Amino acid sequence: MTEELHMPQLGESVTEGTISKWLVSPGDQVKKYDPIAEVMTDKVNAEVPSSYAGTIKELVAKEDETVQVGELICYIEVEGKEKEEAGPEETSSSPQANRAKEQEESEVLNSSKVDSSKKRYSPAVLRLAQEHDINLETLNGSGRGGRITRKDVEAYITSAEADQKQTPEATPAEQVAGEPSDAKPQYPTYDTKPQETSVAAAGDIELPVSGVRKAIANNMLKSKHEIPHAWTMVEVDVTNLVKLREKHKQAFKDREGYSLTFMPFFIRAAVEGLRKYPQLNSTWAEDKIIQKKDIHMSMAAATDEALYVPVIRHADEQSIKGLAKNVHELADKVRSNKLASADMTGGTFTINNTGSFGSIQSMPIINHPQAAILSIESIVKRPVVMEGDMIAIRHMVNLCLSLDHRVLDGLIAGKFLAEVKQYLEAIDPEHTSIIG
Repeated sequence: MTEELHMPQLGESVTEGTISKWLVSPGDQVKKYDPIAEVMTDKVNAEVPSSYAGTIKELVAKEDETVQVGELICYIEVEGKEKEEAGPEETSSSPQANRAKEQEESEVLNSSKVDSSKKRYSPAVLRLAQEHDINLETLNGSGRGGRITRKDVEAYITSAEADQKQTPEATPAEQVAGEPSDAKPQYPTYDTKPQETSVAAAGDIELPVSGVRKAIANNMLKSKHEIPHAWTMVEVDVTNLVKLREKHKQAFKDREGYSLTFMPFFIRAAVEGLRKYPQLNSTWAEDKIIQKKDIHMSMAAATDEALYVPVIRHADEQSIKGLAKNVHELADKVRSNKLASADMTGGTFTINNTGSFGSIQSMPIINHPQAAILSIESIVKRPVVMEGDMIAIRHMVNLCLSLDHRVLDGLIAGKFLAEVKQYLEAIDPEHTSIIG
């Protein structure tokens, strides 16, 4: 018996995944729970297990194709099911009668398969049909057994929109002279210049876009399209922070086995700001703003190929030492490609260490659906005017904040940055503890 395998839900709020690599081919034998494909989402890379033991019959989704959760990805011939469901064989008095009966049964079976498969719609198909008020019974499916796929619905929508553009609109005079119209008012559209298509010239190198890069691109595009970004920056004197780290870093590494970086201190400073101004620890939910109780700090971490955002849970309950341990463990998971879905879900605010590659100013894109992201720029020595008009060489850093202007205004963002700045500049190299 042939069964369908569908794209599973691979994490909180995940609606689609990209098949980065098939681990099986048609004809391969698999056991139940054997991995059949590597799938990448905007939150995690994972392997999709088989729900059955049997033989792979057909791979429906292609590599690097993005598939909605619940949509068909392949067919599998399940071992033993056909024999279990088949009844005792009936015999006929003549070979001709047997062949006629088999042909008749085959036609009935094929017809029922088409009808039943057309009525088994994926969540993506149902969602599109509801959004565009489409009667799915009127569509012809291109999938196996006449199944209606997401591409069938999208093609129908495109065709309907093209037909609508070609239909001439009635002028106000014609509408008055003719029958009353129930149609919705049509608004003018404006032609734009066609976008120039990029074509590789002689000597150019064409690099295929990986599934990971596509997911990052889609997530960034969604953030920029949906969130009205605003941006602000402050500069902070972190001379005492540099001295504190210098004082403890060697003993810390000898004791813990990994380096004490600046990142835990900046996370702690951001936590203090979020405690006082929890409006930044929020998300936009159309008719309401949800202010999160817990502070789960997302931490941007990049490799040569991709950007990941693992989460430090309950960052407000941890010391500098505890935060340092979390930063080290998550960074190690990123480097070794061992991040799980649970490591990258539930974040409420993001901190980004752009200073690690020398940046001194940036405008980070918000990690959707959060309300803000803070970039820590490079710590540099600069001459600074001190009290009494004295000039001194100090360690300075820029803190750049991008905010969702639906949720936050400049006043609260400015107060948050002032709180972060105050915490960092109040560090005492002799008395500030990294344990408490």
